[in-house]
Amino acid sequence: MSTNSKALIIGSGIAGLALSVRLAVKGYKVQVFEANAYAGGKLSEREQDGFRFDAGPSLFTMPHFVSELFEIARKNPSEHFKYKRLEVACRYLYEDGLEVDAFADQNAFRKELSEKFGESEKSVEKFLKKSREIYSITENVFLNKSLHKLSTYLNAGTIKSMMQLYKLQIYSSMYKANSQFFKNERTVQFFNRYATYNGSNPYKAPATLNVIPYLENEIGAFFPEGGMYNITKSIYRLAKSLGVEFNFNMPVEEILIENGKAKGIKVDGEKLESDLVISNMDMVSTYRRLLGKHKAPERLLRQEKSSSALIFYWGMNKTFPQLDLHNIFFSNDYKKEFDAIAAGKSIDDDPTVYVNISSKYAPNDAPEGAENWFTMINVPNNQGQDWDALIAEARENILHKVSKTLYTDVKKLIVTEAILDPRTIESKTSSAQGALYGNSSNTPMAAFFRHPNFSGKYKNLYFCGGSVHPGGGIPLCMLSAKITADIISKSN
Repeated sequence: MSTNSKALIIGSGIAGLALSVRLAVKGYKVQVFEANAYAGGKLSEREQDGFRFDAGPSLFTMPHFVSELFEIARKNPSEHFKYKRLEVACRYLYEDGLEVDAFADQNAFRKELSEKFGESEKSVEKFLKKSREIYSITENVFLNKSLHKLSTYLNAGTIKSMMQLYKLQIYSSMYKANSQFFKNERTVQFFNRYATYNGSNPYKAPATLNVIPYLENEIGAFFPEGGMYNITKSIYRLAKSLGVEFNFNMPVEEILIENGKAKGIKVDGEKLESDLVISNMDMVSTYRRLLGKHKAPERLLRQEKSSSALIFYWGMNKTFPQLDLHNIFFSNDYKKEFDAIAAGKSIDDDPTVYVNISSKYAPNDAPEGAENWFTMINVPNNQGQDWDALIAEARENILHKVSKTLYTDVKKLIVTEAILDPRTIESKTSSAQGALYGNSSNTPMAAFFRHPNFSGKYKNLYFCGGSVHPGGGIPLCMLSAKITADIISKSN
């Protein structure tokens, strides 16, 4: 493919941004069309009354995927993007006063769980070793390559991994597997929570998802200098420096298909031709809105969607020394909470509450003596529920739970507030039903049934982002861009 070849990317989510860099490095003339006035999709920010909030994803793992973009562009990553490893990945708080820290130091982490939960350090070490093993098996097959290309399965590394699939516990739930490792229900709950990192239910999702603790507890959790939105800004600046053209407030109306090929897009009534079209838009929305004239893979589109989120952005007129960057206030009945999400119509009255406070590491994110609380609970995706009523009830339940745990009436400390719910997630990011991660991962073979990174029906049409292979979350979206770029290179 010559350097005159043109690629149009629909959407500037983290995968779209990463792909724009990868294609620009390969010599493509890249244009990105974004419906919003800003880049980043879910990985955005909001400012309000002197407080700055990272609006979406708040946990940063696998930072080398960001650094790699600068490296392939022959730039020194440390000159453009800085981050630090957290000494405590997350702090867990319980209503009875127990506090547990997920230390980055593995010896300290094992000792912490042994002292606080009564587990043997050997049991914790055995679990983390299993998590590491799952990663080593899945990395080359599920994460770094397309599952939908025959070539993936025709090399020694893949064959070796495929012969070890029985070790992934695909047909065992996370809850069942974790119950076999640990004797304390709080330890089981502690590790079950990782299912929520891709919107899954630990009582349904395969134990294969126990790979996630390895990413956070061994590779580490990090904080980008300037906050999470600086990931978006850094990659956006890199893309611009490579000649990528961004068009904001420009929603794409249609992907143009002619003689079995994607020929371009329609924007603001104008047809723009291109050699490649890549959708970083949610897979369901891509077919329903942009390919509405053409037959869609209905079975795939109708699969169960992941859970969503309800987020309160609270400016707190007080600082809490007992809280860290990432904090979890656990539900007293985890299964009951997930049963409510699975039912799809309500929110449990005792939800697990996640509070992210970036001002702990970026003081300018809040006025002096104050904190910016990104307060989130997992909720069902949008199915037409009475969200106004659900939000009002959930708000009171969250405030009650956090206040009880901190021995402080936090409601009186809120000086500014904004809300993001499944409806606004859907409208702002085109995520079908406001699902954060596209189709759910609650079935044993879910990884194999995600939409591929290319169209099997239309030539020159590709996909990237959280709703396609390998899945949602920053690291997987970055890998999605890499897989898509590799497929394009081999196909053109």
